[in-house]
Amino acid sequence: MLALLASMPALAESDREVVENMVTRSANVCPGHSTERTTPTVKAVPVGALRVMLERGLVMCPDRRLDADAPAAFYGRVGVFEWNPEVKESTAVIVKQIDAMTRKDDYPQDTLVWDAKGQPLKQRTVPAFEAKPGAAVLYHVE
Repeated sequence: MLALLASMPALAESDREVVENMVTRSANVCPGHSTERTTPTVKAVPVGALRVMLERGLVMCPDRRLDADAPAAFYGRVGVFEWNPEVKESTAVIVKQIDAMTRKDDYPQDTLVWDAKGQPLKQRTVPAFEAKPGAAVLYHVE
């Protein structure tokens, strides 16, 4: 019984801690991270989706290199969701995609790109994802 109680705090992270953990992961991995750019979008993601992302090693990265007509992307090979924080609609688009993908627990290996209305774009080239120097993306799917 004591062992069970000792393990409970790890399982019972508060919603605030979950948000902080995702912002910290972004700070460690994303070259475009700043608290002002990252936190509002992370807070817009349902906490249950953030929990799945943290468990799977998925990351959220703001990236101002993404074009206004293609402001959101998922880099499947490395498990990174990116959005352009300067494109107002990109937050809603990436939040919707994260919510849908974490509910299905389905993360294709391809790079997926969406326009500002959330429509998938085919054959669209986006800048390659580049982690901060020395950062490791610990993405895994079970």
